[in-house]
Amino acid sequence: MKEVSIKIINQNEVAAIFKNRTDYVLKIVEDAFIKWANNEVLLPDKISQIFDQQTQNRINCMPATLLKDKVSGMKWVSVFPANALKGVPNVSGVMLLSEIETGFPQAVIDGTLCTRMRTAAVGAVAAKYLAPRNPQTIGFLGAGEEARMHFILLKHLFPTIKTCRVASRKTISENSFINELSAAVTDVEFIACRGDYSKAATNTDIIVTAISGQVPLLKAKDVRSGTLYIHVGGWEDEYAVAQKADKIVCDDWESSKHRTQTISRMYVEGLLKDSDIYANLAEIISGKKSGRENNQEFIYFNSVGLSFIDLNFANEIYKQACSMGLGHDIILTGADPINLKDFI
Repeated sequence: MKEVSIKIINQNEVAAIFKNRTDYVLKIVEDAFIKWANNEVLLPDKISQIFDQQTQNRINCMPATLLKDKVSGMKWVSVFPANALKGVPNVSGVMLLSEIETGFPQAVIDGTLCTRMRTAAVGAVAAKYLAPRNPQTIGFLGAGEEARMHFILLKHLFPTIKTCRVASRKTISENSFINELSAAVTDVEFIACRGDYSKAATNTDIIVTAISGQVPLLKAKDVRSGTLYIHVGGWEDEYAVAQKADKIVCDDWESSKHRTQTISRMYVEGLLKDSDIYANLAEIISGKKSGRENNQEFIYFNSVGLSFIDLNFANEIYKQACSMGLGHDIILTGADPINLKDFI
């Protein structure tokens, strides 16, 4: 009988793998989209169990397979927006990785940090193709962990960013955002908007909404021509924002259209058609469609979160952990067969 073991890889080990390797993080995301464009991915529907329709507290099961890499897996991730009021993280999860030659499991990996990196890296890769040239200003509606990760990756990608405005429901959140990031990035002026979301968005080259609630905070009047808007979560902007866009780009429209995001709600209500979506990001990365074509376009990027990207991260984390001697191996099934007499 074959012995079966799995490698447990915790959050600190995931962090060690990606320390000072921002380009590697972005490469994993871009590589995943190329695999998707080349039909090398199986992407079943996400299963979402919503426990509270108002808060959208939920647990998602997100499976995928990378055919050429010969791995399959899933992310089991909880998204509890109501946690923000309790002062605890609103996203947590684990990833399971299996190989598909014998079907045996390989690893269980922390999915909380990976989710944060993946979400922000998707936004950053989108910005690579969709942002105005040499952006100077960035505005955040929301000041939590996801907003911070977006800033880190976008600043890495665009060293020209010199001003960062941030607005949150809580002054303490804005202060924490600024105190943490200003200590690490000294060439950016950070401006606390004291809950004024309009101030954070107006005259801004890149706008990121990363909030834990379901409220249309971003207003169309605050969005100028030439802006890239990165929509991260659920219902964060009024419908007029999408209606104002020259291009709407999604990580994947089919995965988004029946969710609870702004453009998903518009689709369900008949205010948005399939033909209103300019492209999926994979089409732009693969060169099938153009990204930004001039500095006057207002581009709306919608990210719903795709499990094959998480799986690409999981596979890379597993390979790196093996080569770096990280993780803890646990035997699930021993080589000796179970004696069925023990159950009689």
